[in-house]
Amino acid sequence: MTTFPYPWDEIVWQKVIEKLTIYDPAEPMIFSSGIFLFLFLAFALIYFCLQKTSTLRLLFVTLFSYYFYYKSSGFYFFLLAVVTTSDYIIGRLIAKTESKTKAKTLVALSLLIDLGLLAYFKYTNFFAGMLAPLWTNNFQPYDIFLPVGISFFTFQSLSYTIDIYRKRIEPLKNLLDYAFYVSFFPQLVAGPIVRAADFIPQIRKPLVVTPRMFSDGVFLIVSGLFKKAIISDYISVNFVERVFDQPQMYSGLENLLAIYGYTLQIYCDFSGYSDMAIGIALLLGFRFPKNFDSPYKSSSVTEFWRRWHISLSSWLRDYLYISLGGNRKGKIRQYLNLIITMLLGGLWHGASVNFILWGGLHGVALALDKMKNTLLHRPKGYRSKGFTRFIGAIITFHFVVLSWVFFRNASFENAQLMLTTIVTNFQPQIFLQWATSYSGVAALMVIGYILHFLPSSLTDSLQRFMARTDIIFQALIIIIIIFIVIQVKSSDIQPFIYFQF
Repeated sequence: MTTFPYPWDEIVWQKVIEKLTIYDPAEPMIFSSGIFLFLFLAFALIYFCLQKTSTLRLLFVTLFSYYFYYKSSGFYFFLLAVVTTSDYIIGRLIAKTESKTKAKTLVALSLLIDLGLLAYFKYTNFFAGMLAPLWTNNFQPYDIFLPVGISFFTFQSLSYTIDIYRKRIEPLKNLLDYAFYVSFFPQLVAGPIVRAADFIPQIRKPLVVTPRMFSDGVFLIVSGLFKKAIISDYISVNFVERVFDQPQMYSGLENLLAIYGYTLQIYCDFSGYSDMAIGIALLLGFRFPKNFDSPYKSSSVTEFWRRWHISLSSWLRDYLYISLGGNRKGKIRQYLNLIITMLLGGLWHGASVNFILWGGLHGVALALDKMKNTLLHRPKGYRSKGFTRFIGAIITFHFVVLSWVFFRNASFENAQLMLTTIVTNFQPQIFLQWATSYSGVAALMVIGYILHFLPSSLTDSLQRFMARTDIIFQALIIIIIIFIVIQVKSSDIQPFIYFQF
């Protein structure tokens, strides 16, 4: 008879404690993981017990947020504290000074700290690799870990100091309140980038979760789980990754379908995260702005960027494009500012020539779109209608699809190989064979695109229907979605795509 050195229940508890306390880079904590769903139930119970003690509640959420970030990035959670403390102090100093020069110097210091950290962790190897041929032909990348979500919380914290400088907001008087704002876990690691002016007024308000907020939160969490864990993860693991990893092994048709698949995957993955973040925040009594608005329905690249990753595109507009001069210095300068903004937006996404190329493509497209509207004397915010809109939507969608080829591939050569294969080895006759072999992928791609292109009024009607149902029905819907997730999910955790940014 086999004996164990520890009782069975002790072994189980040891594994549970290790799972809860030890950071595992192979299994970062994400909203669609079982461990998060379990922890969130316990968290919510304590959270609402602290409903009437705002300071304790804020402290509890801040500590949980730091724990959440530790489970996502390990020891590097200290960077969050560095950015928080430095920008809190700098914000207070900016508000106190009456010297414009000193205020600008303090903003520059905030930029130096935040962008300096971002540059070190994200771009050291990129720029070192570019410069290395000047002194060596054998460059070995430095072993630098990229902390999850560093681009998001640095941008969010930067907006606070810049807005104080622009006198749009007053500085917070309590470090805890600012730590709560920067670290609030629903949006910490992949956005949306929440502005201080929108979020700070909510921090000390009495905790109220209305029935409509609760039902909307449940609806968004369910739709986010469906998009991320069912559509995005399934088509990624079972088709898209295979083709992008070895495009030469597949026909041109399969390469094209993989690009369409990635186009759907990245939308479902990122908008699914945003939906869950906004939904969780609603359940906790906080409102976030919308981050996605059916972007593939856009009839122009300008409209696409009003609908895609709205919190980032508006951040780039307000803190970069306008700072460069926006449209205030003539048309040529406006077009150049758009291109520079999108080139830097591409670099924000990652240290790669492909990301810069992706940003450049969108920058040139935005400039050409502005030029076209100027030549046609179209007013600001113009939206085409009817057949013109239909044609514009098809062209815009396929431009975005093409740009995703460079965004997804690790090298320009791989992107070029995929496009060459599509042109030279298309093989349309194998479509039925593909649809049969990848029936699950094909079905989810069709479902995903149909859901995306449905009229917004239908989605709004479904959300209103959910609001009229009772809590038992809403709980049942969550259980059904979780059951489906368990049935289709892969054995490996699929981190959100934007964790790498």
